[in-house]
Amino acid sequence: MRVAVGTTNPVKLEAVERALQDHTPSVTSVAVDSGVSEQPRSVAETVTGAKNRARRAFDGSDVAYGVGLEGGVARPTDGSDLFLIMWAGVTDGSRLEVGSGPSIRLPDRIAERLETGEELGPVMDDVLGTDGIAEADGAIGVLTDGMTDRTRALAHAVTCAFGPFQTDQYERR
Repeated sequence: MRVAVGTTNPVKLEAVERALQDHTPSVTSVAVDSGVSEQPRSVAETVTGAKNRARRAFDGSDVAYGVGLEGGVARPTDGSDLFLIMWAGVTDGSRLEVGSGPSIRLPDRIAERLETGEELGPVMDDVLGTDGIAEADGAIGVLTDGMTDRTRALAHAVTCAFGPFQTDQYERR
């Protein structure tokens, strides 16, 4: 299965490879603009970024699928705590499907900094004294004490977005 992924981030590329490992994927990295802010701040903006990345990766590539991954932060409908969220988009050029990965409540001290306009990756690096957490275990790896990591969490989003392409349980849109 030939797949173009709208990113150069090695963690996101590995997530796609992991999600599709049973399909012997050939994964190509394509640098694309998400069309949303560096730190998406709602489900809608995060999903839009994933869809844009999937479409832009597919366009001009000789592949079966384009994949886009986008992480963001959002509040549940009750408006309480701020959560880390992640979404994937997958297109075959005619259909576009999305799926989400896990989400986790952000600690108040992190959420407060994000509320002032900072981005999650740099805030986590500052708090942890690290460099490049977004290209390693990610915030979710730290916040679950390694029970999951960014690669695994994003792989779940990819499998959920690919699901409708793999089964006949979905109507074609």
